[in-house]
Amino acid sequence: MKNYYFILILLILTSCKEDKGIDLDLSEIDIYGLNSYAEGFSIEKKPNHKVLLIRSPWPKSEKEFKYVLISTEEAAKTTFKSDDYDGIIITPIQKIVATSTTHIPALELLGVEKTLVGFPGTDYVSSEKTRLRIYNGDVRELGKNEGINTEVLLELRPDLVVAFGVDGTNKSMETIQNARIPVIYNGDWVEKSPLAKAEWIKFFGVLYNKEKEADSIFNNIESAYREAKKIASKATSRPTVLCGAMYKDVWYLPNGASAEAQFLNDANANYLWSDTKDTGSIALSFETVFDKAKTIDLWLSPSYYSSYEALEKSNAHYTEFSAFNDKKIFTFANTIGETGGVTYYELGMARPDLVLKDMIKICHPELLQDYETTFFKPLLITNKID
Repeated sequence: MKNYYFILILLILTSCKEDKGIDLDLSEIDIYGLNSYAEGFSIEKKPNHKVLLIRSPWPKSEKEFKYVLISTEEAAKTTFKSDDYDGIIITPIQKIVATSTTHIPALELLGVEKTLVGFPGTDYVSSEKTRLRIYNGDVRELGKNEGINTEVLLELRPDLVVAFGVDGTNKSMETIQNARIPVIYNGDWVEKSPLAKAEWIKFFGVLYNKEKEADSIFNNIESAYREAKKIASKATSRPTVLCGAMYKDVWYLPNGASAEAQFLNDANANYLWSDTKDTGSIALSFETVFDKAKTIDLWLSPSYYSSYEALEKSNAHYTEFSAFNDKKIFTFANTIGETGGVTYYELGMARPDLVLKDMIKICHPELLQDYETTFFKPLLITNKID
């Protein structure tokens, strides 16, 4: 799981076919409620049902999945061509299994968290509301995402499993689909901008027939993000910023076109690798990074290290950066839930406005004097004492 978290830092990271008999042409569908930012999904409307299209839900994927969303009443009198869809899903969802902590905030924002019945790795859930449901036995532990306990999941009989895939190969999901439980791969984490990732709340909204609520929630988040960006534009200086840390012999940093770099740009900071053109991460040697960034003003997200002591212990050369000596390193690794889940990995994608405000507070504290950061905190001087 630590390696999974590391991948997320670097990036800061199917079919249930059944025939019912009568053919229904899914062509010439009107698209409505077009997304403003997200490219990985769209929603289409027909008179008695909706169609959810999922595109490229993992890196380098060119797959497109099509799901029919329909009420119980309409499903009883409607049939579909099996070649036209990858699953039929009865809405609104009554029981759901989610597989990423990034899915939890969307359920809670929409007020449907009580439909969550199973999750792999419940210790990584930070939300107090969902933690209480876990403690009460309302949310079952399903093991690890790479090898979900399908026996328990099949016992739960959810209406839907919302998965995420790194490469589309997950034998557990194949087993679930073979049991005629629909699986949808959620590609929110593949999106290229903070607001595009957040817009996936509309994906959950359509599953619960709460499109209007999802639109309203996203519009408020978008408005808050834009307002924060406007505040940052008033800054009279732009501090230089370094991100990431070494993993084995390689230093991974966000590329200039990544969502993480966009946060820094919108916070009116001078990210030293903002001129790189790709998304995802860039891999460099220590010498290359040090030569360019040894005198940086700020250092954000130094991997999973929680203190200056731990950072120095891992590599003594880290002490040669000015941000280390000036104690200007900030991390989200120390903002955790009751059982150790990192809050940023759960809530950060859903609330980019809060992430941006954190960065503005760090880069330009005079602009948000009364603001308390949500995720990013100063790196501890010494290791935590349990």
